[in-house]
Amino acid sequence: MSAKSEAKSVGLRSLPRRQIIMTMAGVMLALFLSSLDQTIVTTAMPRIVADLGGFEHYTWLTTAYMIAATVVLPITGRLTDIYGRKPFYIGGIVIFIMGSAFAGLSQSMIQIIISRGIQGIGAGVMMANAFIVIGDLFPPAERGKYQGMISGVFGISSVIGPPLGGFLTDALSWHWVFYINIPLGIATVVLFSIFFPHFRPDNGKSNVDFAGVTALVVTLIPLLLGLSWGGVEYPWNSIQIISLFALSIAALIVFLAIEKKSKAPIIPLWIFKNQIVSLSLITTFLSGIAMFGGIVFLPLFFQGVLGLTATATGSYLTPMMLGMVFGSAVSGVALTRTGGHYKIQGAIGLAFIALGLILLTTMNIGTSPVRAVAYIVLVGLGLGVSMPIYTIAVQNTVSYEVLGVATSTVPFFRSLGGSFGLAILGSVMTNRFASEFANRLPEEIKKILPQELLSSVTHSAQTLLNPQIQARLHTFFEQTGQQGANLYEQAFRLLRESLNTALAEVFFICFIVAVLAFIINLFIKEIPLRRQHKVVETQPGPDKPQD
Repeated sequence: MSAKSEAKSVGLRSLPRRQIIMTMAGVMLALFLSSLDQTIVTTAMPRIVADLGGFEHYTWLTTAYMIAATVVLPITGRLTDIYGRKPFYIGGIVIFIMGSAFAGLSQSMIQIIISRGIQGIGAGVMMANAFIVIGDLFPPAERGKYQGMISGVFGISSVIGPPLGGFLTDALSWHWVFYINIPLGIATVVLFSIFFPHFRPDNGKSNVDFAGVTALVVTLIPLLLGLSWGGVEYPWNSIQIISLFALSIAALIVFLAIEKKSKAPIIPLWIFKNQIVSLSLITTFLSGIAMFGGIVFLPLFFQGVLGLTATATGSYLTPMMLGMVFGSAVSGVALTRTGGHYKIQGAIGLAFIALGLILLTTMNIGTSPVRAVAYIVLVGLGLGVSMPIYTIAVQNTVSYEVLGVATSTVPFFRSLGGSFGLAILGSVMTNRFASEFANRLPEEIKKILPQELLSSVTHSAQTLLNPQIQARLHTFFEQTGQQGANLYEQAFRLLRESLNTALAEVFFICFIVAVLAFIINLFIKEIPLRRQHKVVETQPGPDKPQD
């Protein structure tokens, strides 16, 4: 087959215009569904923890979701290169619906964490396909504005999600932030079944690297479990944590050996020899740490430190998401019109993120919500500008036959960074809060509090989120005498100040990571965005990098 005829068969651009429009509509609806779940749950997380208990597992409501999504991203990308996008897209949505139903019915933290993991599997499949289909439909030079549209959908759901999550949590219960996914998911499945084309890249490959898939899963899960449990469930030097890390390292060595020899690797290692790909993925990994570290812990500041309701928290987070929408729209259009200055735009976006994060470290219990909103808008604007950049940069430098797996590595590394970040930052927050409160609490309060109650308050900020625990503590202090009310107010203020100090440390770590991402971004080589798909007729060897 000639290069010319090969190029004509690539992608979905040969479809009728109406079919392309309906395909894009389905992609955006599926992305809306998965992104709405992330943002709608954010404002409900403190209430879920307050209801089910287990403050030390606060980050697991997001981490379980992230681990599952992270693992399936590259696997999905490779499988869709072999078998096509449609069956995986529909399957991902169905799994997501099931996870949502289980989460809404959960009666314990273990149940909801498992359910969030199931949701994450479905969301990871949908997320991978969303960015891949843009690559199917359009060449790199045209993808900027469409990636901006995709990011805009994410932004819209992000604007709707926090206040809707807060409203459902306050007016009904947190269970409804999961139940709302069910009718939306069913409608999406129907739309995909009818309109989405069953497109399968004609690359002649049908083998699945099951050994590689297994090794990848065994590498990631123990690693992320160790990072999440270390310093919280078990000491960092405990046999449990060391064993998990050792298993992960051993599995990684096996995975690399398998992929190097495999004829159809789940992640072709030669794509990482491309400097643009490797540096883009490192930058994406680091920005994922800063991104999720900021987003996940902000509701805890509003509700735990400032004492706002879940509904109010959602309203104050909305401007951040609007900043993301605006930044994504501007970034996508600019990338298309300027011919692809992704390094410059990436630097601008990361600079905004770093500035917003360092300002977040200056907040305290006296910070006005308006001031906090101004800071988080900067973070949102930076996220919006930078998020579409690296997907396009990677797609622009790889061949079409590995478009799926190459594209999926970008959200894979972002999710991996988020999982690393949440695991580490969650441990930092929990331990810093405990030590800060223990050091600040006056001896007179320590003497009158029962050891069990003192320990529960010292090692968990759940008192700041649960009205029942607050009432119990208040009642106890009232029974101690005339100074009881004053002692309660003093202890409660110290809780807020301790949590604020812990969160400031979290935001500062995120700032350092954002600065590091900014520096690495400067070394990414810019090449003009291609006006057509890049096609190769043969599979490169295991060690052969792409041009």
